[in-house]
Amino acid sequence: MKTGIAILGVGRWGVHWVRNFFHHPQAEVLAIVDRSAQRLAECREKFHLDETKVVLAKDWEAVRQLKGINAVVVATPASTHYPLIADALRLGYHVLAEKPLTLDPSECLELTRLAQQQQRQLLVDHTYLFHPAVERGRQVARSQQLGELRYGYANRTHLGPVRQDVDALWDLAIHDIAIFNDWLGQIPTQVQARGSVWLQEGLPDLVWATLIYPNGFQAILHLCWLNPDKQRRLCLVGTQGSLIFDEMNLQAPLMLQHGHFQKQGEGFIPVGQSSEVLEIEAAEPLKKVCDRFLQMIGSRETCSFSSGWIGAQLVQILSCLSLSLQRRGEIISVPQLHQSANGE
Repeated sequence: MKTGIAILGVGRWGVHWVRNFFHHPQAEVLAIVDRSAQRLAECREKFHLDETKVVLAKDWEAVRQLKGINAVVVATPASTHYPLIADALRLGYHVLAEKPLTLDPSECLELTRLAQQQQRQLLVDHTYLFHPAVERGRQVARSQQLGELRYGYANRTHLGPVRQDVDALWDLAIHDIAIFNDWLGQIPTQVQARGSVWLQEGLPDLVWATLIYPNGFQAILHLCWLNPDKQRRLCLVGTQGSLIFDEMNLQAPLMLQHGHFQKQGEGFIPVGQSSEVLEIEAAEPLKKVCDRFLQMIGSRETCSFSSGWIGAQLVQILSCLSLSLQRRGEIISVPQLHQSANGE
């Protein structure tokens, strides 16, 4: 039996949910909601929607109890997520939400617990965690091939798009934080951030962020809207080599750079240097998200690496980085979140 789906929000990213679920053999798109009549019309034309089968509405209230809905995709601005997701879960729907889950870690935890109480799935679209290169990188990072891990860095820059609701930190950092956490199997205990504002008062266009992990490993993130040099590059450096995920390198997005130092007298010489292009699966990450969501609904198994709990951890880290940004680079300890309802 197909899963009946309502999609809330069909902006720049939301329309891709329509494309994936509309063509998915296990899904049936029953409703599309967006405040913009123009975007609804564009969806209708692009996917040749039959309005006797797919309801197009401008607000959630018009479709929230539509017969046949089993699941909801929330692709609206993050500030609207909490009430929409909470209502959907209380109505008994499974929920797939865009990142960030909300802008408040305590709200994220409430939604995670509500999903557990309702025995419904809550999956967060941390798309990069479903990227074949990141999945393959997870295996390498945890295999000791890099030796002892030293540090990491990531660059996520471009000339726009410039957001007006959040700064470059909230817009860009969550992707690289999610990847580092996933590859390391840890979450930071301390963070630090500094930024510069040029375009919009109060919204840094450039942010340098540092993640400090329990074992002393540090990752430095370069995030910027105001840089024509578009980069989507992340690197993990170890004593035996480096693992590089370069999304802009379409021919070799994941590489293993071998090499280490050998002591020679009072100096050091590099040895064993070579490059290895790692093979990865050819698959669209967003389709893998849709597949996993529908699989979770059918099997009742959760997704350990992109659950509501993981979403809450990432929002907690971003909140602490924001505090450091406000305090001009003060190192901030990341409080431990408690997953259970009683705080244990």
